[in-house]
Amino acid sequence: MDTSLQKTISTAWHKSKWIIKGFIIGLMALIMMIPMLYVKDLVFERQERQKEAAREITSKWAGPQNIIGPVIGIPFWKADGTDTALKKSGTKHIAYFLPDSLEITAVVTPREKHRGIFKVMLFETRITIKGSFQELAIGKLDIAADQFIWNEAFVTMSIADNKGLNDQLTIQWKDSTLELSPQPGQGNDGMSALLKATSMDDFRNTRFHTSIDLNGSEQLLFTPVGKSTIVHVNSTWEHPSFSGSMLPQTTGVNTSGFKAMWKSMSHKRNFPQQWVDNAYTLTHYFPKPATGNEVRFDGSSRSSTVTTVSTASIGASAFGVDLFIPVNGYQKTLRTIKYALLCILLTFVAFFLIETGNEKSAHPFQYGLIGLALILFYTLLLSISEYTGFNTAYLLAAGATVGLIAWFVRSILQSAKATTILSVVLVLIYSYVFSLLQLQDYSLLLGSIGLFLTLAVVMFFSKKMQW
Repeated sequence: MDTSLQKTISTAWHKSKWIIKGFIIGLMALIMMIPMLYVKDLVFERQERQKEAAREITSKWAGPQNIIGPVIGIPFWKADGTDTALKKSGTKHIAYFLPDSLEITAVVTPREKHRGIFKVMLFETRITIKGSFQELAIGKLDIAADQFIWNEAFVTMSIADNKGLNDQLTIQWKDSTLELSPQPGQGNDGMSALLKATSMDDFRNTRFHTSIDLNGSEQLLFTPVGKSTIVHVNSTWEHPSFSGSMLPQTTGVNTSGFKAMWKSMSHKRNFPQQWVDNAYTLTHYFPKPATGNEVRFDGSSRSSTVTTVSTASIGASAFGVDLFIPVNGYQKTLRTIKYALLCILLTFVAFFLIETGNEKSAHPFQYGLIGLALILFYTLLLSISEYTGFNTAYLLAAGATVGLIAWFVRSILQSAKATTILSVVLVLIYSYVFSLLQLQDYSLLLGSIGLFLTLAVVMFFSKKMQW
């Protein structure tokens, strides 16, 4: 009786042990997601360190740049109620007028700056701006000519970070050279110069020209203030990303650099040719950089990154180019971490199926050690990618992880065949994930097909198991 009972218990245990062990292994795979959270936090921490390095460098060099202008501003008096004594009891306002034509040419020279192991993309640029004002449309503002204070008229330009100016900003205005400087109380945050006008005739058929030597970092944008605006940008940097409110009409990118041309007409933007006071502002706006890392400049002059911008900001219509370092290991590492649970589950399932056909078995604790090795892959990937680039780091980290697990499994199962099979499975898993990272546009399709085939393989090998 005792022998029969023992035999029954032994048979029941033999049938159920794989189910129990499979449940424990699945639970362990989920538990492994806890240390993965710490790995993910580590990636964010290193990202923040990179941003701190970028902020430190750009605070001493210059932040992202956006060029707005030139714009004409003319103060005028508006009567309060029925009082006609404008200059004594009226309210002073400013009317702004934009040029009819604007042509900008920028030659950009990239500069890579290192702070420890981190790299930041800086640039120097020579910008030439020319254009004209044909005639001021004061009638569209419903303002009489005698309301304007002509001798206080000014021309203004706004540059996102004045720290980047290498020379005094001047503008050739008709036959005169004007020096632009900050003018408090003129209702804008740009650099201005008085025009010393006497009447509206002084603004007819006015041509202007200016050249700017400017430093900046990562982004160079231009706001299309002209009724017709044409922008040409040339650079030796071979990894541009075009951003802002519109893409260039023509581009040419090769190993020697890039060329781009934008053409914008007034109907393509969100502001008119003239307005009064703060109906529209010269606020600078910077789209999120193409790298995915938003770098803010917190210099003493002003912030050159605006996170929220109303439609009243003419800077929201800016367009231009991002000069960024193309390999961003942090972003790719974060994308790799998204597949961590998949990699751990597939590895555990493969090891479990191999184990069922082997004379020796592994303890759940040993599954846990294999899981930790899989997690350390991501820390290796993160740390190595900061020095070698992502692709090389992925190859080294994956090779080290596969080698470690293969050695460990060989010592547990004492089977070269089982070790070889699991090693091949690991290589296929890491190759599959790497393919998903490279083929971002087709990652959903490739992922779905891969999971379907994986399930088919698991079903095929599990059908022979005696549950």
